[in-house]
Parts: sequence; structure tokens; C-alpha cells
Amino acid sequence: MSPGETRVTEGQTLYVDGKWTSATDLGTFEVTDPATGALIGRASDAGAAEADQSIAAASAAFRSWSRRTAYERAEVLQRAHAIMTARAGELAELMTLEQGKPLRAARNEVGYGADFLAWYAEEATRVYGATIPASRGDQRLTVLRQPVGVVAAITPWNYPVSMITRKVAPAVAAGCTIIIKPAEQTPLCAVEMFRIFEEAGFPPGVVNLLTTSRPAVVADPLLASPVVRKLTFTGSTQVGMMLAARAAATMKRVSLELGGHAPFIAFEDADIARAAKGAAMVKFLNTGQACISPNRIYVHRSRMEEFLSVFVARVSAMNAGSGFADGVSIGPLIDDAALAKMERQVSDATAKGATVLAGGRRLVGGELGNGRFWAPTVLTDVTADMDIYHEETFGPIAPVIAFDSEEEVIKAANATTYGLASYIYTTSIARATRVSEALEFGIVGVNDINPTAAAAPFGGVKHSGLGREGGQAGIDEYLDTKLVGLSLA
Repeated sequence: MSPGETRVTEGQTLYVDGKWTSATDLGTFEVTDPATGALIGRASDAGAAEADQSIAAASAAFRSWSRRTAYERAEVLQRAHAIMTARAGELAELMTLEQGKPLRAARNEVGYGADFLAWYAEEATRVYGATIPASRGDQRLTVLRQPVGVVAAITPWNYPVSMITRKVAPAVAAGCTIIIKPAEQTPLCAVEMFRIFEEAGFPPGVVNLLTTSRPAVVADPLLASPVVRKLTFTGSTQVGMMLAARAAATMKRVSLELGGHAPFIAFEDADIARAAKGAAMVKFLNTGQACISPNRIYVHRSRMEEFLSVFVARVSAMNAGSGFADGVSIGPLIDDAALAKMERQVSDATAKGATVLAGGRRLVGGELGNGRFWAPTVLTDVTADMDIYHEETFGPIAPVIAFDSEEEVIKAANATTYGLASYIYTTSIARATRVSEALEFGIVGVNDINPTAAAAPFGGVKHSGLGREGGQAGIDEYLDTKLVGLSLA
């Protein structure tokens, strides 16, 4: 696949009950390249009728899929993993075209996404029950783990492949059936993933795909249906809270991976060059459009000059442009609203006294003119009265803040409603232990900017979500616990 190409059949992007179909009203919506604004395809615009069809298909398929042996379910996941791995190159190219991230980052995401298929193929065979010693001699107590049922999953645009496998793999491994509603900005990546699932041999109705530009219209029947027993969502905290409230009306199981406001803390005893390099890499990961990207970079005052010397040099050397171009590490933002947010946060910060050490503007010259590019930005003199100090940026702006003591920075780091990822750099094992335990976040990276893996639990606390994805905890989200008490009398 080359830039500008897609193998998606226009208007045939719904996969329901094992068949590729169009929306009932034949409506479609456009998909564009955020780097150029060019049209790259059209997707079927599903509505309530298609949502109802997918619920019926998933419900019917659950009866037989849940009775398949764990080894049979694992075999299908293993085939999906092999196909996805074989198609890694073209999947990555489509992702760069549709979402904008540099090709190297897209390849990394495809590999990460494939890991979930492999991991849960194995985990399917390790869903264990238990026997409990009874207090009566004529009684036996057994605990069974059984699939929840039909799952509705809503996935985001920033990781359009791996967030699908992170939900589909544990769900089907557990014996559930699933309906995916991908982000309207990246439906084509979802379609290619479902081509893989189809080829891997999932029976009709086990996995279903609803592309749409009208998420509320599709979500309404999924949320209202008592047949849908679980909702899993990755996206903004505001939307996640609304979905959780509505899911409560039918007592659905809910798992939510929501926004973040990650602190990055470089202590005075840190390897400061390594800390600055790590901060630059994780802050500008996916052009800052990642829930684990640091939003507040705290540096001990005594090491600030050293840190900024390395950090600003690395950020200033980052090249923005099409993800297909060599040497590009900063891709486009996903839409105009994201650009507007960058402008607003920088304007607010500078009006209140922040200093711009790099970037701070939209990039419009040459080939960048038709895209949504923002220069990688470093702000200093950031204070608590600025919007960027409290809001999730989701873009390439790095606020750097000085601190003086461990107690002070822990208090500042925790002073947020978010609680997803956090990072600390120190050479003291005592401090690493102390601060890791004190931080109110679901993930802590100690001298590590990538504390994630398919085998590890991922998720947050407070307004950053409920439940975990990945690892053993990830499959637990799709299993109910049943107690069987047997009287021998």
C-alpha cells in the first residue's frame, strides 16, 4: 500500500453476523488523511438498525461460542495473530495514512496489538475455577468462571489497532461475543483488523463491526439493550462517565480506560540526561496524543538548567511532517479541535507568564500547510493558575515545572482528578519505593517510560477509569464468578 491508497471497499465496512454490509440507508462518511486533508476512503455510516442487528447476531453466536473449548477459542486467536503479523507492514502504512503517526511508531503499535492476540490465546486455557472446603461434611463448594455474555466495545482513534485487539482478544478468549464501534476518525484500520478476524475463522456473530459518524445513534441501542452485558470504553473521562451512568440502568459490567494527566518527576539524584531523553520520548509519543503522555514535567530546581539544556535540544530537533517521510517524529494532530486546544492552552499560559523555549505555534509552511501540525513545544515558568496545569493536553506541548522537595512534588503530582500513568527518575531505590507507593496513579514507571505490555495490567484510578486491560486482570473483566453448592445428603 502506498500513500493515498486503501483496499477498503467503499460503503462495505460493516461486519455483522459474518457478512460485510452497507448501512441500511446506504449512507457513508468520508475518511481523510490528517497530514494532507486528502480523502482516503468512505465508510458505511451505521445507525440504530445496524446496532440492533449486531446485538441479535452476537447474542445468537454467544450460545455456541461460549460452549467451545478454551483450546478451540485459543486456536482462532493464534491464527489471527499469525495473519496480523504477516500483514504488519500494510497495517502500519494504513495507520500512518489514516491516523497520521510516523510509520515507525505505527509498526510498533501493530506489534503491540498482535501481542494481545498471542497472550490471550494462551490465557484462554488458564481460566481456572476453585474448590472451597465446606463447613459441612455433606456439602461441596465449587467456583466456576464463566463468560459475561455480549460485549459492546468503543475504541479510540489514537491507537486504532492495538485498542481493538486489547478488547477483542480477552473477550473472545473468555467465551464472550463482541461488537466494536471504532472512532469515526479511524474506521479503515478497524475494517482491516476485521478482515483478519474473518480470515482467522471466527464464526458469524462472534466479532461484529459498526463504523459510524454518529456514535450516539449507535451507542443508544447498545447501552439500552439488556442483552449487552458488558461495556468497555477507551476515551475521554467526560464521555466515559456518561456511558457508565447509562450502563447502570441495565446493570452492565463496565471497564473504562479514560483520560490522564501524568506527572513526570526528575529528582535531584537522577541521571538527568537520561531523564530528559526519556521525558522527550514519552511526552511526544504519538505527537503527545497518548493518555500516558506526561502533562506536567517536574524537575528539581537544582537540576533544572541541566535538564532544559538536554530536553530543549532534543525537542527542537524533532521534525514534523507526513509519517511516511524519513526522519519525521511528529505527525499531525487528529482534527481541527485538537489544533484549537493547543492554541488556547499556549495563549493562556503565555498570557499568565509562561515562557516558550521551543515551538509554540502551528506549522503551516510548505507541505505542512494542508495538515494539522503543531510545533513541538516547551513551556517553562508554568504555574497552577494556567489551563495546561490542570487540563489534559493530548498534544505536543511540554510544561516544565521546578520543585524543591519530595513532599512538595508528591503533593503536586497527586493534586489532580486523574490517576492513570506517572513517571519518576531517581537513582535511590528507597526513594523509588517511597514515591511509587505515594503516587495516586494506576501505573508508575521508575526510570522507565514504557511500563506497559500485553502481559501487564493497564488502567487508572480516580477519574482515569475502572478495571484493567492486559494481563490476567484483563480477562477477568469478561468473566463472571459462579458458586455451585452441592449437598450430598
